[in-house]
Amino acid sequence: MLNLSILLEDSARTFPDRDALVLGPHRLSYRQVDEAANQVANLLVSRGIRRGDKVALSCPNLPAFPIVYYGVLKAGAVVVPLNVLLKGREIAYHLADADVSAYFCFEGTPELAMAAEGHAGYQEAGTVEHFFVITADPEAPCPIAGAETLGRALAGMSTAFAPVVTEPDDTAVILYTSGTTGRPKGAELSHANIMMNVLADNRLFRNEPATDSHVVCLPLFHTFGATVQMHAGFSVAATLYLVPRFAAREVVELMSRETITFFAGVPTMWWGLLDALTEDVDVHRIAGNLRIGISGGAALPVEILHQVEQRLGITVLEGYGLSETSPVATFSDPRLAPRPGSIGVPIWGVQLKLIRPDWTEVNRAGEVGEIAIRGHNVMKGYYNRPEETAEVIRDGWFRTGDLARRDEDGFYSIVDRAKDLIIRGGYNVYPREIEEVLLTHPAVSLAAVVGVPHDSHGEEIKAFVIPAKDAVVTADELVAWSREQMASYKYPRVVELVSSLPMTSTGKILKRRLV
Repeated sequence: MLNLSILLEDSARTFPDRDALVLGPHRLSYRQVDEAANQVANLLVSRGIRRGDKVALSCPNLPAFPIVYYGVLKAGAVVVPLNVLLKGREIAYHLADADVSAYFCFEGTPELAMAAEGHAGYQEAGTVEHFFVITADPEAPCPIAGAETLGRALAGMSTAFAPVVTEPDDTAVILYTSGTTGRPKGAELSHANIMMNVLADNRLFRNEPATDSHVVCLPLFHTFGATVQMHAGFSVAATLYLVPRFAAREVVELMSRETITFFAGVPTMWWGLLDALTEDVDVHRIAGNLRIGISGGAALPVEILHQVEQRLGITVLEGYGLSETSPVATFSDPRLAPRPGSIGVPIWGVQLKLIRPDWTEVNRAGEVGEIAIRGHNVMKGYYNRPEETAEVIRDGWFRTGDLARRDEDGFYSIVDRAKDLIIRGGYNVYPREIEEVLLTHPAVSLAAVVGVPHDSHGEEIKAFVIPAKDAVVTADELVAWSREQMASYKYPRVVELVSSLPMTSTGKILKRRLV
């Protein structure tokens, strides 16, 4: 037997009164979270949910997210976390594609009408048996006519529950990919997939019982936040300070008030954090408390890494992974000398290699190839998609679509996504390399590089640049400077100055919207 819910239950038994979740003035102990999850499990079983049934969850970083998540696991069901920004039609697709039986959806805010969109998706799918609205106030009436609130549904449910027996290879979670190259696919992760990733994370980050406090800015519906912070954090009774929506200034204020030891974020969050460390902030207090900083989800620009070292006195550990790999596959080893720009080495129990399009291996150090991964972290497959699964998994190896180099010591460095590669006049150009150079310009705060159609060259290189605060620079000046810094086929001929860049809900720059 193996059920991920043991991560919460064990900490609740060992540290029942320790704070598990903090949101503003509200605090829930491990005992309270476990008992609330038991109520959710009892609710599901009472409504006919059985082992292997799929249960969807749309919720930002609120206490309800882990409570419902672990309640679903306790009932032996499969969690299907959904992006909170999805619209009704998109939600209907996910519900139908995953064969969802029950759906929990947060009521939302005036700016984000989640329950309205969720209910529309529930109705359009037409196959989901139960729909529950999570209200901020459990006693509040339901904002959706004819729907049922979670608060009222839980009334009278017992706080005791014996978890349903599940096997290590049973599916625990179905995570939907972003769908940038087609309709989203659900990656099936087993209880063992995630449990082994948690064990590897704790080993890597030296997580000790009841010592850490995380600020959780990463959305928990995404695999990075769910595994590295929620699951790994709960496994060692860490306290999770939930941030429903990332705002750098608010996060800095939280880190100034509380004893935050663990920060994980995507590169744009680190960039925002640095920008918010103004003169009125007690940087020494934040730096003195911070034990570990982690970056993932996209390549961390070396310039930002150096700024974090200078301002906060820590070396950010950079890692790499995907939804399909539970997610962590590689990480900087804190016991080894840092290598800025590298995603490190494979974690315990995981293998990496670089391959060509025909699956043959790239063996020469420094040569670019596509990352392939094998180990305890690789998904079971894409739900109900055997052909698409076969395209990316061969002999246990999962091909990622990410391009990288490996040095003589076995350290990997991401070059770019295969689909982001720009081919200009027959030359391969990697956007990340150009972005790294642009970030060394004192007037550049953030940059994103894409390929745009060109009549003679096939593609031309275009850079979108957010200027540094109070900087005065023109697009022509940046083009001229770039010409001096890069080979003629690499530098961007077009630069557009912008005040912001489109981003996903997880903080990644959405390059497909840049034209």
